[in-house]
Amino acid sequence: MLPLLLLAVSMNPPKTVTIGEPLSALKGEFLTGKPAVLPDAAKGKVALLALGFTYASRFPVEAWVGRFRKDFDHNPAVTFYEIPLIGGMARMGKWFIDSGMRRGTPVADRENVITVYGGVDAWKTAVDCKDPNQACLLLLDQRGVVQWRYAGKFDDKMYAELAEQVHRLTTRKSESK
Repeated sequence: MLPLLLLAVSMNPPKTVTIGEPLSALKGEFLTGKPAVLPDAAKGKVALLALGFTYASRFPVEAWVGRFRKDFDHNPAVTFYEIPLIGGMARMGKWFIDSGMRRGTPVADRENVITVYGGVDAWKTAVDCKDPNQACLLLLDQRGVVQWRYAGKFDDKMYAELAEQVHRLTTRKSESK
């Protein structure tokens, strides 16, 4: 079954991620074991997606998400997802990898981590990831449309830009009610 799923992912690569366009379906599994599909899982919320393509990317992903949570955890209109994309032979260790991530992730946060096995190269290309050891970030609006993107280590100036976008999107939604 897994080889067929991986074949399907590689046959249907995501289109280039473009600001102003809806995100292509990104399918994986929450650390709780439930299937996850973005942008559907985030529908109705402004969502930061922090994609990581290597073990080393974990550190910039955690830096971005840590700051984001500090500023927006209190806001029910905002969410985030850490998304490790795992390819190559590492896919064979899915059970081991997922159980290790579960051990290192508080139960309350397991619905904010989505593991994706396969399609790594297609997603690297789609998000124009030049350095797979850095975080690749996407901000989605409440409808799943990409509103902001960045790839790199944590940067205060870029974080201010991200926070401004989040405030703009959450204010716009509350004003339209």
